[in-house]
Amino acid sequence: MVREVLRMAMALVVRRCAAKSIVALAAAAVAAMCALTFAPAEASATRLKDLVNIKGVRGNSLQGFGIVTGLAGTGDSKGTGFSNQALANLLTRKGLRLTPGQIRSKNIAVVSVTAELPAFARNGDRYDVVVSSIGDAKSLQGGKLEITALEGIDGEIYMIADGSLITGGLSASGGGSSATVGTPNVARVSNGGRVERELNLDFSKTGVITLSLKVADFTTASRVAQAINYALAQEAATAVDSRTIRLKVPPAWKGRPAELIATIERVDVVPDRNARVVINERNGTIVIGEEVRVRTVAISQGNLSIEIKETRDVSQPLPFSLGETAKLTDTDITISEENGKLSVLPGNVSIGELSRALNSMGVSPRDLASIFQALKGAGAIDAEIIIQ
Repeated sequence: MVREVLRMAMALVVRRCAAKSIVALAAAAVAAMCALTFAPAEASATRLKDLVNIKGVRGNSLQGFGIVTGLAGTGDSKGTGFSNQALANLLTRKGLRLTPGQIRSKNIAVVSVTAELPAFARNGDRYDVVVSSIGDAKSLQGGKLEITALEGIDGEIYMIADGSLITGGLSASGGGSSATVGTPNVARVSNGGRVERELNLDFSKTGVITLSLKVADFTTASRVAQAINYALAQEAATAVDSRTIRLKVPPAWKGRPAELIATIERVDVVPDRNARVVINERNGTIVIGEEVRVRTVAISQGNLSIEIKETRDVSQPLPFSLGETAKLTDTDITISEENGKLSVLPGNVSIGELSRALNSMGVSPRDLASIFQALKGAGAIDAEIIIQ
């Protein structure tokens, strides 16, 4: 491929420079080769579908309360009165009238059932549901979820759930000892939820599709609008703010919103990211973005350690004296400080150069957290410092 491009470039130069000298011809050929060899690489691009959400296209959380039966003595205890009441209500609806006091069972547990209703879910579609105990059940292993209605925030029933539970944990006891692996009080029912009511979603009825960036940024929003306009060959998208892009459905795409979205989702956009340093103080993890740059600065780091040692002793009085035995504490304090090396970092260094410089100083991850905060305070770094 490279040879073919060079051959074409040489042919073009020959046609345009037929009346010129051999020296000019050679210079043009070298220039063409250099332009091909040292052309800058295209920046890393991301599909538009990975950068934005479509307004109105989202899932909805559903919740309900039900009963798990078939537990091997690991259900709610007698002290949990609502489990017996729930079972009594269930049996009453089936024509068997019992009071909560008549029920003596450890094989049931009252649970919370949750599920996510995706956008455009249709009647009869099945999805996983999550079951978690709200009583004092020891384990839900081996249980079965009885038919449970799952409601939305509007109080309407959108899904019916039931089925056998799959737990990710295990609990066993015997002989006065017990062992628990994972979380046996939370389980999942695979394809246990069946959609009974559909959501009415028509996100394109106004003729405008609104895109929302997952990470707000004015530059990225502008690039997204430009990329969409280039792909559609018309001015249809406009960046409203740092997060919102408004797309007017072109006349050629009227009545075909799904095809329009499928077309723009494949558009590649180079997002612009803020320079950030994320520090997790709990485990010492530090993540540095590739956009981070450091100005010329000198860094010196040394460890200061203080050791306090106490020795207890007893003071005995002389024989036949009036003194008393006393307890004494001897405290010895030692302060030591390592001599820190002064390292100079040149301006506009990359992440790799910064890492090598800090590693050569022998700093630990927790020392790095302090160094980055000090760099921020000194004005040597413009990155956003996020401490978790």
